[in-house]
Amino acid sequence: MAIADITVIPLGKETTGVSDVVAEIHSLLEHTAEPVSVQLTPMSTLIEGDAAVLYSLLAEIHEVPFKLGFKRTAVNIRIDDRRDKDSNMAGKLASVNTRLKDKDGDE
Repeated sequence: MAIADITVIPLGKETTGVSDVVAEIHSLLEHTAEPVSVQLTPMSTLIEGDAAVLYSLLAEIHEVPFKLGFKRTAVNIRIDDRRDKDSNMAGKLASVNTRLKDKDGDE
């Protein structure tokens, strides 16, 4: 299972706000028939699923600002594709939280 961390930075409109673009991207992700998990964060969106599916969705996401009238977009993408063992967003968080609890117990 791969995890993509994506930040879309639309450029070329009068406004500096991007919540309309983020909302449109999340609507696209909510209505996809693809088996993905999505997590909105204050600075980016995390998408979990098969790597090939993520690449396809990332191409669709890239087009969203243009469909909303923006003239330019910058897209930052990080992909974590671990194949030596099962990995997912929930497991990654649980691992860190376990280590944090262990550290808190040491004090």
